[in-house]
Amino acid sequence: MTFRLIAALLLILPMTAHAAEPVPATVVIAFDREGVRPIIVEGVADRESGREVEANDPVRIASISKLIMALATLRLVDEGKVALDADVSDYLGWQVRSPNFPDAKVTLAQLLSHRSGLRDRAGYVIPLGESLQEKLAEPEAWYADAPPGEAPFEYANLGSPVVATVLEAATGESYDAIVERTVFGPLGVEGCLNWIGCSEEQVKRAVVLYRDTGEIARDDPADLPPNCTVPVAEDSECSLENYVPGTNASVFSPQGGVRIGMMDLAKIGQQFLKSVDDNFLTDETTMALFFSIFERHEGQDFFCSYGLALQSIDNSSGRCEDNLFPNGRIRIGHAGEAYGLRSGLWMDVRAGTGIAYFTTAVPPRQSAEDEGGFDPREIALMERAQRLLSEQSGD
Repeated sequence: MTFRLIAALLLILPMTAHAAEPVPATVVIAFDREGVRPIIVEGVADRESGREVEANDPVRIASISKLIMALATLRLVDEGKVALDADVSDYLGWQVRSPNFPDAKVTLAQLLSHRSGLRDRAGYVIPLGESLQEKLAEPEAWYADAPPGEAPFEYANLGSPVVATVLEAATGESYDAIVERTVFGPLGVEGCLNWIGCSEEQVKRAVVLYRDTGEIARDDPADLPPNCTVPVAEDSECSLENYVPGTNASVFSPQGGVRIGMMDLAKIGQQFLKSVDDNFLTDETTMALFFSIFERHEGQDFFCSYGLALQSIDNSSGRCEDNLFPNGRIRIGHAGEAYGLRSGLWMDVRAGTGIAYFTTAVPPRQSAEDEGGFDPREIALMERAQRLLSEQSGD
């Protein structure tokens, strides 16, 4: 009887271990001006297959996509295709106006800086087959008490489809092609928007996003090519064959739809460390980008210093809840949060170093009022990464 009991336990124990909660996919990449290197690579990218995550597996980086959009915009400024302070109506061919302030122009600089008066109360996803122009005609889409440029800072995803559509109208190119031509291609990285343009090999390595409950949130096989990967209106066909650039770039999810691996994202981060030394941006646009973060926003607990889709964190004044790194050094970059994922691209320009990371299955915020700020798991992850870097350097 004793032998049979032991044998039964040996059969049960492996099953119990296998049933343990999978480690959430997490990748942290450190970089400087000279190179990039993985610091933490762990967890399961796809729980169905058991595939473990690798350092450059592509993942939806959420709002870091806005920083890539800003780089694409500035590259087009340098090409003379757009101007930051021009009326975006001039590019689109129809009037973009706040209903209460019909004489106040809306500019790319305002949109990138979340000072255009746009807000997300009317929603910000405009599916293929619906109209961006009609969405911007809704009064709920606008701050009612001040004109664009004077309206208080309000983080709004709706501004991103407007920026991307303006870039399309100015160039005649689709937004995904613009980002590939101006950012991904020149920097030698593989990335795409809503999986459009990603290779079959990249799609096979997609990181599935899970909620903390284990529920699939995004990018499982049903959410990948050849299935439909863009938002589509009811009764509309999921095809971009007849899409006209400059009409509704929301289909590319410019506010959060970039898929890219952390090794490649780190290469984009390197550009912020090298920008004063090469010609990716002109001196004029480089200065416009970096000086934009000096604008301070009163009444913000997280976005205290935010410019052209570029944020400054870890400010030592203590007036802002934006502390992520244990050493408190000021960093610039952008955070991402969506579908149980937290991500970040942060550069310490003075030290010439940076971090690109994501982690998955993060619990949601506890209330609608709990906006901004870093999750305790992110903070612990950065403490761990900094400790590993210190050990590796012998400090």
